[in-house]
Amino acid sequence: MASTSSRTGAAVTLRDVARVAGVHPATVSRALNEETRALVNEETARRVLKAAEELGYQPNPIARGLKTNRSYTVGVLIPDLTNPLFPPILRGIEDRLETAGYTPLTANTDNDPERELLDSQTMRARQVDGIIAATARRDHRLHDALLEAGIELVLVNRRQPDLPVSSATADDRMGMRLSVEHLLSLGHTRIAHLAGPLDYSTGLDRHESFHDSMRAGGVEPDPELVLVAEAFTEAEGARLCAQLIASGREFTAVAAANDLLALGCYDVFAERGVRCPEDVSVVGFNDMPFAARFHPPLTTIHIPHYEIGKAAGELMLERLQDGDAEPREIRLEPHLIVRGSSAPPRAA
Repeated sequence: MASTSSRTGAAVTLRDVARVAGVHPATVSRALNEETRALVNEETARRVLKAAEELGYQPNPIARGLKTNRSYTVGVLIPDLTNPLFPPILRGIEDRLETAGYTPLTANTDNDPERELLDSQTMRARQVDGIIAATARRDHRLHDALLEAGIELVLVNRRQPDLPVSSATADDRMGMRLSVEHLLSLGHTRIAHLAGPLDYSTGLDRHESFHDSMRAGGVEPDPELVLVAEAFTEAEGARLCAQLIASGREFTAVAAANDLLALGCYDVFAERGVRCPEDVSVVGFNDMPFAARFHPPLTTIHIPHYEIGKAAGELMLERLQDGDAEPREIRLEPHLIVRGSSAPPRAA
């Protein structure tokens, strides 16, 4: 339906905007659409946007979709909405898509690959124009299903370098290198690594970078101190940390593949009387909300999640505008945030 003027209660139409701006309705249509705005004189476009704002005009996505054979909706697959890193990613996606008149349709897959495929099928039935996925595994099932259906796919917080698909991520290898270099600089050599699931690019990239960074620093990783989680969760961090302690292997620091795994270590330390950082230093990954309020505040790798989400939205708009263009990979730089959970080992 058309939008309504707050002053008169009457529906505001595209023709009303054209009358106030002093242009033809077709010019208004082009100026209000980001994809065609470049076809309009810059001054005219500004005048149209100002008139639309003054009148409170909002485009009708259903009517626009009938003209363009698009639904102006984009599916977003999230693996776990309770994980604090995903809301800012989702907000970034929403903010970028909405500026171009697209509405995101979000589904939570609970890290279940079957549910991921089922949710993608449901979104296709709702005729989404594309899907942004933070759930994609390295087995290519989702990519192959969407490719066969002719649906545009963009990955966020995940990448698949061996496939022609656009992605927006952080530089996970650089992030883990920063984590390891920080611990080595403090004097740690017995460093444990709690890796994320290796069927995700985030888990694999950080896992491989841990080994590469240790060796680059002149320290051979102890394979007994490298454990792989089944999920990026606090419970998995606690399970693996308890397993590390039970093994009897000496370690003075933990480089965790995400903050929730690190938080699981805190739980076990509290139960076992292990002091952090006096006995064991811990470095997380993501800098999720409230990491600075942990006890002790968590040293971690800051990832610009909102900006990653915006970049994924931008990549999707590019794909929808020109599906034949070469896929692009955007990787944003992380940086180290040093807080109270890391310190030199006692022997130093």
